[in-house]
Amino acid sequence: MQHNHPDSLPAALETTVVKSWKAPIAFGIFSIIAILLFVVFGREGTSGFRLSTDSDFFQIPTIQAPTRATDIVLTVLLVALAAYSAFLVSRSRPVRLWVTVVFAVLFLVGFLTWASAGATIPVPGLLVGAVGLSVPLVFGALGGVISERVGVVNVAIEGQLLAGAFVSAIVASVTGQPVLGLLSAMAAGVLVSFVLAAFSIKYFVDQVIVGVVLNVLVTGLTSFLYSQVLSKNTELLNNSGTIRLPRLPIPGLSEIPILGPVLFRQTIIVYILYVAVAVVFFALFKTRWGLRLRAVGEHPQAADTVGINVARTRFWNVSLAGAIAGLGGAYFTMGSVGSFNKEMTAGAGFIALAAVIFGRWDPIRATLAALLFGFASNLQSVLSIIGSPVPSEFMLMLPYLVTIFAVAGVVGRVRGPAASGKPYIKS
Repeated sequence: MQHNHPDSLPAALETTVVKSWKAPIAFGIFSIIAILLFVVFGREGTSGFRLSTDSDFFQIPTIQAPTRATDIVLTVLLVALAAYSAFLVSRSRPVRLWVTVVFAVLFLVGFLTWASAGATIPVPGLLVGAVGLSVPLVFGALGGVISERVGVVNVAIEGQLLAGAFVSAIVASVTGQPVLGLLSAMAAGVLVSFVLAAFSIKYFVDQVIVGVVLNVLVTGLTSFLYSQVLSKNTELLNNSGTIRLPRLPIPGLSEIPILGPVLFRQTIIVYILYVAVAVVFFALFKTRWGLRLRAVGEHPQAADTVGINVARTRFWNVSLAGAIAGLGGAYFTMGSVGSFNKEMTAGAGFIALAAVIFGRWDPIRATLAALLFGFASNLQSVLSIIGSPVPSEFMLMLPYLVTIFAVAGVVGRVRGPAASGKPYIKS
């Protein structure tokens, strides 16, 4: 019988488990906020949630809930979830995504219940407004994902959105053809991207600096032309009657309660957005084009050695990103406001860039992040209408606070494409 000497036995692999307490700490902080806001400073009365519109297939009764009692129950559930997440981490188990989602939904419902004491929140209106504010953010985020995945930091999303809004207003007004307005918006976004790509890829200028300069340039140029040209000839160049796209309800689907008004009573730009999100996700992770793009963004030298032209791949994909962002700019004029105004994007490009980071450079996650920021923006409008006690100044800060929390801590460890922002100099 053969005996193995202890030294000849295979060494056991040691595994190191890193416990991340970030989620339990965040849940704990929000649970304390819930206790203070919903219980200690709880409000009396009845909170209402209207779930149907007049044109729905059938009417869902308005939900009426006692404000204080509902918030106490929700606070108990929030504390239980925070404790459960702490238990998972203490046992070296990950906090699953569903725990975070359920916690966020419960806190949001609790806040809306507290804020709407004695009033009724129109839920479809809240969600429709959130989608409307999110559309340009999603287009900008998709452009940002493509650009950064290929290795170019796209700080110029703001400029691409603004250029798309400006050019689409003029072209749609002059020609009376909304399709030409949309195509011209994409061309304007590509033009801004050309400058970004040329300076950052060919001349190796710092990509962030080029992006900031482009934003300032486009803002100044569109403001000057608006003051000197558009405002003096509104009928021909900035006609809201010609520019605005009609809503196109999808028969049957548009009458579904809640989902119908939110998703299926929209303009053509929103329907294009649904397709764009799916196509970008599929192409990025399931096609040869996406594999090449991601290879150039992660390891351009390795991509070069297998015959991929790094500079050309980056140039054309940054241009594609600009076209997508430009289409988002057209929504400001053609899908929302109906005419161009100075600096009407109001920092949407930077929030879209934050959505890219929050979404970890993934099209679906970036879309969800953009929807979150749009919801936060619209929430302040709805709460001010129903007379919520929350100060309007705080509500105006809300989307930016969400952005800061998202980028700074909520998403956990953030690592972008390895070569993003780094020029590739062929040796």
